[in-house]
Amino acid sequence: MLNLILFQPEIPSNTGNLIRLSSNMGANLHLIKPYGFEINDKRLKRASLDYQELAKVYQYQDFADYLAKNNPTRIFAVSSKASTNYAKIDYKPNDCFLFGSETKGLPDNLLAQYQTITIPMKNHSRSLNLSNAVAILAYEVWRQFNFKGAKNA
Repeated sequence: MLNLILFQPEIPSNTGNLIRLSSNMGANLHLIKPYGFEINDKRLKRASLDYQELAKVYQYQDFADYLAKNNPTRIFAVSSKASTNYAKIDYKPNDCFLFGSETKGLPDNLLAQYQTITIPMKNHSRSLNLSNAVAILAYEVWRQFNFKGAKNA
């Protein structure tokens, strides 16, 4: 349904929150190494609670490994540097959303390869917390799909 890609995440609690989010909405969570933490970090486990067993989480050595194993048809690079509002796009099943690390964002070469979208913020704001940004975008996409699979849609 929905593919959330974290490029070199650094903060375990953000990744843990997103494991929980992806489990609750049926999204695939793809993690691109290297990480800024160990995958068995207690902070990651605390944030994801017992959802790790329910989530679809995939790990990759690098972005090329992700591409080779998934052959995605449409990737949106999410960045505060972009100008296209995320809410103005009609999303399709199996779209992929690429998010950069908490301190560095996405490298310029990835931003240049894919359609970039952004979440509006007030002037002089730099960025949102990674797990908050992913949640905002993921729920907009799920809303466009009429919350397919939700118990109380």
